[in-house]
This record gives sequence, C-alpha cells and structure tokens, in this order.
Amino acid sequence: MVSPIVSVETLAGWLAERRPDLRICDVRWYLGQPAGSGRAAYDAGHIPGAIHVDLDTELVAPVGPGRHPLPEPAAFAAAMAARGIGDGDTVVAYDDVGGWVAARLWWMLEDLGFGADGTGEALVLDGGLPTWTAAGLPLSTVVPAPRPADLHLAPAWRRVVDRETLKPCLGEVLLLDARGGPRYRGETEPIDPVPGHIPTSLNAPTDGNLRPDGRFRAPAELVARFDGLRAAAVEAGMADCADPAGRVVTSCGSGVSACHTALAMRIAGLPDPLLYPGSYSDWSRAGEPVASGSEPGRYPGPGRGGDTPAVHKRHPGRVDTVPARRLDSATGAGSAPVNPPNGGRQE
Repeated sequence: MVSPIVSVETLAGWLAERRPDLRICDVRWYLGQPAGSGRAAYDAGHIPGAIHVDLDTELVAPVGPGRHPLPEPAAFAAAMAARGIGDGDTVVAYDDVGGWVAARLWWMLEDLGFGADGTGEALVLDGGLPTWTAAGLPLSTVVPAPRPADLHLAPAWRRVVDRETLKPCLGEVLLLDARGGPRYRGETEPIDPVPGHIPTSLNAPTDGNLRPDGRFRAPAELVARFDGLRAAAVEAGMADCADPAGRVVTSCGSGVSACHTALAMRIAGLPDPLLYPGSYSDWSRAGEPVASGSEPGRYPGPGRGGDTPAVHKRHPGRVDTVPARRLDSATGAGSAPVNPPNGGRQE
C-alpha cells in the first residue's frame, strides 16, 4: 500500500529537485473565523511554490445538504485544472490544524480517481505547516501563477452516503463523528442549530489520529484505535459493528474533518469508509432527532438502531440518553479528548 501522507523532509527534497509535476496546495481554513482568514495566513507565509485552495469557494457547492456540500465533480475538476493541477501531477495538501482541512482536498481527488492509473498521486503533508516550520524549513510570500492544466476525473462521487440512505442503517453501520468531544456531547455548538450528535454515532475526534507532535500515528496504532471504536459500538448494543469488514460511515460537522478519518483509515490499511458529506449540519437542519452526552444513543426510528427504554424524546428533534456506561476514552469514543488542542473546533 502506498502511503497517502508525505514527510516534510521528503517534500523539501522534492522542492530542491524542482520536480515539474509537484503541486503544493495550502488549504488553511478556520472554523468560526471570517471568510478569507485562510488566505490571509497564506499571504503571510507559505511553503515555497504553494497555491492557496479555498475551502469555501473551491471545495464546496454553492448549495446542497449541509454547510459544505460537495461540488459537482466536473466543476471541481475544472476549478483544480484552472489552478494548474493536472493528470499525472503529485499533489501535496497541507494546513496548520492537524491535517483535517487538507484531508478534504485529498479525499475529493482520490475519490474521483486521481492517480488511479498509476500516474500522479494526492498526498497530505504529515504534520502540516507546524512541522515544516519546526524543521527550520523556509516560508515564502511569492504567489505562484501556474498555467491551467488538463485534469480528467470521474463523473460522480463514489464513497458517499446521504441522510435518507443512512437513516435505516443506523445501529448497523459503525458511524464515526470526527468533531471534538464538547461538540459531540452537546456541551457547545458554535455553528449548527442544535447541539449534540447523530444517534448511534461514536465520537472519534481527529486529534486521536495524531501523535503529540501533530503527525499521524503509526498504522498499527490507528488499527488499534478503530478496533477500539468497534468494540465500543458493540458494548453500546450495536452487535453488527463487531465485524471488522463491516461498513463504516464517517461524519463530522459538515463533511470536512470526516475526511481525516478516511485518511487515517487509509494509513492504517483498513477498508475505505463512506463519507456522509452533509454530516451533522445536514442532519440537525433537517430536524432529525439528536443525542447528547457521551453515549452514542439510539435512533428512534426503523432499523436496528431503533428506540429503546434507555432513550426517550423530551421535545421534537432531541434524544436524551441515559448513560448506562461510559465508553472507553482511550479509543477516542465517548468523552475523549475532553480538551483537544484546537478547542474541539473540528468541522
């Protein structure tokens, strides 16, 4: 398996070689910050040769389910081609928040078959800009002006699931929520209308995929983490989640940091999950029931995630869980981490 991440040392070597196929993408973006904050950070200093790719204008559709709906593949391909990304290129995406924004660009390119013919590849810079600067590597304020390229991608997204398809499967699929613990538990909600989480989902914050230095954990450690999440789902009453080959759906606030889970699973050598692009922003805006607290909760509807005596509705759109047990915080499920480094503000 070819790793989807690249070290700062390797990237620095590629820059020194002046590889003509190298395309570096600065994808910095900040939840809850004014539009243009990522571009301002880029203008202040970026990895030499990098272009800035804006999440809000280049990696989302103008309208759709949730706050960051996926664009039409043809529109995305045209936007990237206009920025100089073409067939056969090596694309390296980075940010400064642990890789969860950069993972969105990686996932979009990869899902549409970029590099599937064996030429070119999409990668995420392991550790991102903080690791680059910690290594004493240079920054630049020069803004490249690449020529438009030819880029051919698949006509449709492949590994996605929408809300109506997901609902009857709740309790049968391993549904992972990549947001920070406080947002998952419903203790805070900076942007969506109702705090909490999708019933049956387990908390798997992006920080749990990383080592303390901000780089990804080793594949074996990531395998152990996802095995632990499966065990936590079974302990919570979702027996179908015990199958290591069973379906996994990754979600978050709006389909951005959920891609970090997909990236971590790829590093671990696990089967690729499905992405719920609308994620919690789509779910909560649709008036669906939500759960709060550290327990996954049960979905009060059809399917194996159906209502149980431990869950009841106090008012429309809300499910209050009675915590019969606390999930193992070491897996990243339930309440951990209580205070992630970025304040739980994964998108």
